[in-house]
Amino acid sequence: MKTILQKIISIIILSVILACSILPIRAAASFEIPGICQMQTDTGTAGTVKTLDYDYDYNTYLSLRDIAMLLKDTDKSFSLEITNNTVSLDPGNVYVPVGVENAPWEDEENPDISLRRNEFKVNGETVFYYTLIMKLPSGDYDCFMMAADLAMILDVNITVPVAGSLQIHTQDPLCISPVSLEQAGYFYGVNSVLVGDATTGELYYQYQSDMSYPIASTSKLMTCLLTMDAISEGQISLEELVTISDAVEALSASDDGVIPLEAGEQITVQELLLGALLPSSNECALCLAESIAGSEEAFVQMMNQKAKDLGLSQTIFFNCNGLPYYTEDFIPSKRQNSMSAEDMFRLVSYLLKVYPQVTDFTSLESATLESLELEVRNTNPLLHNLPEVTGLKTGTTNKAGACLVTSLTADDGTMEHDLVVIVLGTEDSIERGRVSGLLARYALNAFYTGIEEPEAGGAAQISENLPIHADAAVDWVLRTARKMENY
Repeated sequence: MKTILQKIISIIILSVILACSILPIRAAASFEIPGICQMQTDTGTAGTVKTLDYDYDYNTYLSLRDIAMLLKDTDKSFSLEITNNTVSLDPGNVYVPVGVENAPWEDEENPDISLRRNEFKVNGETVFYYTLIMKLPSGDYDCFMMAADLAMILDVNITVPVAGSLQIHTQDPLCISPVSLEQAGYFYGVNSVLVGDATTGELYYQYQSDMSYPIASTSKLMTCLLTMDAISEGQISLEELVTISDAVEALSASDDGVIPLEAGEQITVQELLLGALLPSSNECALCLAESIAGSEEAFVQMMNQKAKDLGLSQTIFFNCNGLPYYTEDFIPSKRQNSMSAEDMFRLVSYLLKVYPQVTDFTSLESATLESLELEVRNTNPLLHNLPEVTGLKTGTTNKAGACLVTSLTADDGTMEHDLVVIVLGTEDSIERGRVSGLLARYALNAFYTGIEEPEAGGAAQISENLPIHADAAVDWVLRTARKMENY
């Protein structure tokens, strides 16, 4: 009996080992379902467009060649050159057919290709979008792209008149309605969003903006603010050399390290700011914190005090960079810096108002850290996709999801305004870029043409601070409750 049990246990263990070796491979495999949709333009052209649903049903990517053929004789025509990993799209040019357009799939098997940020250029300028590129049986390459991404590139409106079909309105510019997106459940996969004018305090749109969520590396905006304060007060200067500590080297050498820094090396404050803001270096943020306050613990106290001074009531910081923070308890707690989108808007509005030069850093696509002879690149994808974008900061942890705080410039003819789009807690960097890109275009449209639709929760104004006296606080709570009740 004992021998039989041992054999059974051995078989179970072997089965578990085999399962563990197979499951990750299956889980990592891509899943694309080929399909078709009917597409027509407002000029009367119609045809079949090949589609790929990536990983999930209705997560649909459309054939650029098929669409280019349908738009060939319209005002939104574009030319295409596609290789195995590059795409060149030139709006306004005439598309030259290769003979595979608007034809049904030749192979019924699901293609096994990866969704990637392939090299993509529009009119010769690099943009950041995720695409699927596949080789067709004819030998030609095709690129599959989300309808929303193509609409942003062409500035064209696309609607769904009936299921399984799309209509391209070549004469209408892209129109984004956050309220309609919210009603359709688009923001269910997002923790919170906020769109507004940081110069005036006017809010264009909010979704769960008063709730506190982990903010990951967007925490570095507060680290940047305190660094700017220290520079303004003469405590440090941009050119000042800072010596790398053992703690900074240890963080740099860890899995959370971004830039290689060794204890005893020296680097300027300006380079530390560039490192923290562009590639989101955790060790650069720590080095700034130690230089300004003597220790990270003392710097975190400054962060929380500054948050209190600014009236950020739904904010707490545990460290200077946004990484998960473990306590020293026997059973350690895992904490993360958290903030509401409203508080982030207040923080960013203050930062842009008091230290507008911060965008001199955050608008850079790349920079060279001379002390290290190292080039660093900005993690903000929208810098490539919209000329109005000036920053500000990305952030990602498992708990926070993918976050992005975007700033844009707009001019009313009298003065420049800073528009801000805050997106917290998307599923991944793909959705982070798409949600932020759509809302950035909405922000520009709202600024230049006004808000024509009733916004969820109503248009609002964020003051410099929340009410602190009892009567004012009660009144504010009641007014907020009434707004939510009406909504």
